Amino acid sequence: MKMRTNFLCALTLFISASFGMLHAQDNNVNTEFGVKGGFNMSNLYGSGDDVDDNNILYGFNAGVYATLPISDFVAIQPEVLFTTKGAEFEYNNAFASGSTKFKLNYIEVPLLVRVNITKNFNIHAGGYASYLVSSKVKGDGDISFDQEIDRDDLNKFDAGIAAGVGVDFDPISIGVRYNYGLTTVGKERTVAGTTYTVPDAKNSNLSIYLSYKLN
Repeated sequence: MKMRTNFLCALTLFISASFGMLHAQDNNVNTEFGVKGGFNMSNLYGSGDDVDDNNILYGFNAGVYATLPISDFVAIQPEVLFTTKGAEFEYNNAFASGSTKFKLNYIEVPLLVRVNITKNFNIHAGGYASYLVSSKVKGDGDISFDQEIDRDDLNKFDAGIAAGVGVDFDPISIGVRYNYGLTTVGKERTVAGTTYTVPDAKNSNLSIYLSYKLN
């Protein structure tokens, strides 16, 4: 089961089923300022690979958001979040067993277009940019370690596309969002005439969030 494929199929089905109600209801979207946070399921994918359910690392996101209307049912929604990403790799062989967690912590700024399909449902899509604030690798099992990674060895900036759906119960909203990274996590370098990138992978993150309107 591919996490990205399942989410995009569900989002397409939701849009198809709901779009016909767009003009049938009074779906005004109002200016909002609030706080939000949630649960992350992150992963890394290589060039040409599908994102799957293996190597998922569980984490969180938290921050603030604003909803700025540009029409009766469309708004621009900027956010500023602290979010965790990365992946967890398990091993089990004749010599040892355990897991290694590759953790990446970002300050992330999504910029989304939000459309209120009905009074209580919205879809949102756009892009995001992130700045890497810390990184570490942690081993659990027969081999245990906890080591910071020099950020200079990784790309400090990440960017990608985002899409999701939300359910609004004023002043609380819940939703799900998928972020698809377009920037390689590792930094390209050349050693002895050979160019390589470690890790040669990009971020993938599925989040479930809860937001609270403050105004």
